[in-house]
Order: sequence, then structure tokens, then C-alpha cells
Amino acid sequence: MRFVDTHCHINDREAFPDPNRTLHEAQGHGVDRCIVIGIDEGLSERAVQLAERYPGVWAVVGWHPNHAHEWTPEGWARIEAWATHPRVVGIGETGRDNHWDYAPAAQQWEVWERHVDLAQRVEKPIVIHCREAYPELLDWLEAHPVSVPLLFHCWAGNAEDAERAIRLGAWFGVDGPVTYKKADELRVVVAMLPRDRVLLETDAPYLTPHPHRGERNKPAYIPLIAEGLARVWGCSVGEVASVTTTNAKRLFPAIVGTA
Repeated sequence: MRFVDTHCHINDREAFPDPNRTLHEAQGHGVDRCIVIGIDEGLSERAVQLAERYPGVWAVVGWHPNHAHEWTPEGWARIEAWATHPRVVGIGETGRDNHWDYAPAAQQWEVWERHVDLAQRVEKPIVIHCREAYPELLDWLEAHPVSVPLLFHCWAGNAEDAERAIRLGAWFGVDGPVTYKKADELRVVVAMLPRDRVLLETDAPYLTPHPHRGERNKPAYIPLIAEGLARVWGCSVGEVASVTTTNAKRLFPAIVGTA
């Protein structure tokens, strides 16, 4: 079985001081492709550097909504330049976060709209961070049709949110919380998502799956998330691996034929 971790932060030097070791361990668990996500100028650059160095790694570049208050024209110019890099497969992670108050809503919206414009110009998917903001972000997307794929990283919306996102043709990232004992409501919603639009993610070093919750997450734990999704779907882990890997290659065609 081969897996793709479509969202990880192994560009975090403190959490992953030895990315070579991290990737080697992941490969030993069948995870031979990883997409590394930028959250600001510096970590977007690091994501690109890792993608240039390792054949099984690709990058997404952008500015996390919780860092929107740190946005600068100079830094954004570098994001725009990296956006056309052949190892960059998406723009983000971007979106809305109402849980934390690091960046005012107005700044988050401004930076979000810049990402949407950039993604459409370079014709690459938008990787969306949405925390406690599904209704307002879905309102915006319904009012402003977007011409590129929408990937909701770590889907955590309710059934109504899911129905609206499905109508928009969105894709959905499933992470460690699908394995948590008290996440029954999430599992019900995940079960209603179109299987041909679901991807596996770790969000490493965050959202570590059971039974390692409380430890640092890593791409090697993707099979544990696959086991959780297999229980939701009522199928084998092998089928989850096949379906989600095929989905990842459809959404990010640049990762086909390598690694």
C-alpha cells in the first residue's frame, strides 16, 4: 500500500530538525509522497527548498490566516514568484480562523482574497484553513465563484457545511481527529463526503492520531489515519490507500510518476 500525506509541516525546523530521517521513516510506512505547506514567507521558502531537495516532496506556498497581520508586500512578492515553481502544487494555506485572535478579520479577508486571485492566475488549487468560520467562508465562496479546486484542509464542519462545500465541488482533507474516541459527530460528517474528493493528511506536527495523541505527529502516521477512515467507510485500509492516493494524483497531477 502506498499513501500520500497531502498536508504536513516538515518545514518546521524545530519539530523536524532532520527531514531526511522523517521522510525515510514515512517511506517505511508506505508514505512515499508528502506535500509540505507554507504558512508565511519563511516557511513557504523552506517548503520549496525541501521540494527541490527530495523527489517525493512538493510544496504549497502562502500565508496562514493567523499570520495575516505579518503580511508584507515584499514577502508576498516572493510568494507570487514561488507560485509558478514546478514543485509548487497549490496556494495556501489560507482562509479564516475565528478561534484565535492573532489577526483581525479584515486582514484575514484581504490576505485570503490575494490568495484566491493568485491561485486563479497560476491555475493551482487553494488549500483552505477554516476554523470556526465555515458559514462565512462558504458564504464568500458561493458569492464569488472560483475557477480552481478548493481543498478544505482538516475538514471539521458540520453536515450543513459539508453539503454546501460539496455543492461547490470542494475536496476534503481527513486528519488525526477521525481516530479520536469522542469524534463521533466528525465521523458521521466524513461518511457523507464524496469518496472521490477525500484526501489523507497529517498536519504534522499537529493533530496526532490515536494511539499516539499527545505526541508529535509525523507523516509516518498516515496509515493510522487511513485505519480510522477505513472504519468510517466500512472498507479495508488497502481500499482507503488506493482511493485517496488516486484522489491526490487527480488534484495534484504534478505528483504522478515520481517518488
